[in-house]
Formats: sequence, structure tokens, C-alpha cells
Amino acid sequence: MEFLTNDKLLIVGAAGMIGSNMVQTALMLGLTPNITLYDVFSAEGVAEEMRQCGFDDANIVSTTDPKEAFTGAKYIISSGGAPRKEGMTREDLLAGNSKAAQELGENIKKFCPNANFCVVIFNPADITGLVTLVHSGLKPNQVATLAALDSTRLKGALAKHFGVSQAVVENAYTYGGHGEKMAVFASPTTIDGVKLVDVIAGKATVNGKGLTSEEWAQMQKEVTQGGAKIIELRRRSSFQSPAYLAVKMIEAAMGGEEFNYPAGTYADTARYNHVMMAMPTRVTSDGVYTKPVIGSADEIATLDASYDHLQKMRDQVIGMGALPAVAEWNKLNSNL
Repeated sequence: MEFLTNDKLLIVGAAGMIGSNMVQTALMLGLTPNITLYDVFSAEGVAEEMRQCGFDDANIVSTTDPKEAFTGAKYIISSGGAPRKEGMTREDLLAGNSKAAQELGENIKKFCPNANFCVVIFNPADITGLVTLVHSGLKPNQVATLAALDSTRLKGALAKHFGVSQAVVENAYTYGGHGEKMAVFASPTTIDGVKLVDVIAGKATVNGKGLTSEEWAQMQKEVTQGGAKIIELRRRSSFQSPAYLAVKMIEAAMGGEEFNYPAGTYADTARYNHVMMAMPTRVTSDGVYTKPVIGSADEIATLDASYDHLQKMRDQVIGMGALPAVAEWNKLNSNL
């Protein structure tokens, strides 16, 4: 089997459902034969199942020792936090998972400071990604969070509503925080070549069907609560979709297919700064880079409100001690 790279890929939280799915996805996509599984609970059962799948060319190592796990890692994906349970918001996980993110960043700095790219996917991802970045010493373009899942939920909702393939839904994007304060944009989106804003305005239809402003508002709400809906339907939090999308991000960073869904990235603009948030991005072997945000005045106002919410959560984490004051970040990470 040909692999994209021979570099070491580390899966943190590999004993969990997201982690184990990431391992299998990475092997099925042929990313690298060199995969290490790390968790505080042994992930040897996952490693053994992967061997039993017949991935004969892969070298799969399972360990509970952070030094063994992180040393030499070039690519890292972490789902190593507590999952959401029914009735919980992403923000309910703030305190414990911020500490887990701090430990993740410290392990990167200590054992693999020359890592190329890290994807953080445990909630609240905007905050855990930010904490990881500050403590890791990596450059801002080397750390990203999983925000694409919100956009794929929007894409799926639009395809279901109009009775069309998801392939004809283009530029269906959400920005800002990965939570119920996210900004769900309509202005960039087309369905089978028809502008979504024209459909909402009653000027056009798709597949003979319209979408009223009230229906659009309900869809936006349902997209922001998409994770809770999965918990309701499956009695557990999402694991297949975040695993697949996170591995696709790492694939892009390894030099594979470019990843163009929005990623959570460090915001450093005049309008948005010192937070991690979903932005228009591209992920390539050069890292994650932002593109300009284009939207209506109302959409930008919604994004501003999401940014304000992220600032408040960031300040909460500073108060908890998982992050120093913003002015002190460059003492931990000279790239900030």
C-alpha cells in the first residue's frame, strides 16, 4: 500500500469512539503507516482491531506514556477530552477540557516542538484549540480546530430540504464559534447554481421548492444544535463525522487533497483577534490560512456577536488559570 507520508501521526484520545474511528480512517485513506495511539486508558484494543482489519503495512503503537506518544510526532489529532452528554452544551465542558488542552500543548512543547500540524476537536473546540496553541509553542498556522462539522450540517440540511444531492450545495458555511452562538451564513451559498439569498427572498426556487425566511431561521437554529440532535437520535455524541473531517484536515496538512471547509483558526485581524474561531480557510501542506469573510451586514453582526461570546469564554479560561492574561501569551509562545 502506498502512503502519503511516513511521518508519525499521533492520535490522542485513541481509546474513545472518535479516536478509534480516526485511526481507521487514517489507515483507509493511506495517510501514513506510522501511527501512535495515546490515551490515559489503554488503546491497545483499538490497535489490535486495526491489525485484525488487515492493515499489514502499518506500524501501530499503543501507549499510555506521553513521552513515548509525543516524541517524534509530526502530525497530531486530539479528541482527548470529555464528550458531551445529553442536555449538556459544549460550554459545559469548559473547565475540565481546558486543563486537558493545556496538558496537550505542554506535551507538544516538551516532546515534539517540531510538529508540523495539530488538529484539536474536543469541546469547546474554539477554547481548547486556543489553549493548546498558546501552550504548545507552535505557530498559529500549525494549529486548527474542527469547525467544518457545522458547515457540513448546514450543507446536509439544505440538501434534505430541497431534495437534492449535497454535491450541488456549494459554499454552505458557518463561522465564528463552534457552538450555539455560531454565525450561519446564507450569502455565499448556492444550491444547484441558485443563490440561497434569492430563494429566501422568494425570487427563486430549487427543485420546485422555496425556503421562507422563517424556515431559514429554523434551519439556522437546528444547525447550531446539530450536535445535540445527534445525541438525541443516537444517545451518544457524534463520532463518525468529526473523526472523518479531522482526518481530512490532517490529510491536507500532509500534502494531500486541500481542505476548504472552514476551520477553527487563530484570529489576528483588526476586527477579530486573540481567539480561535471558524473563518474562511484553506488547509494545505503550508498549514491553515484564512481568507476574507464575505457576508451581509446582518451576517457580520451575527459573527461579531459570536466573537464577543468567544472573548468571554476565553476570559473565563484565563480566570481559571488554564491561560495567562493575553499580554503574557508571548512568554509561553513566542509566535504569538
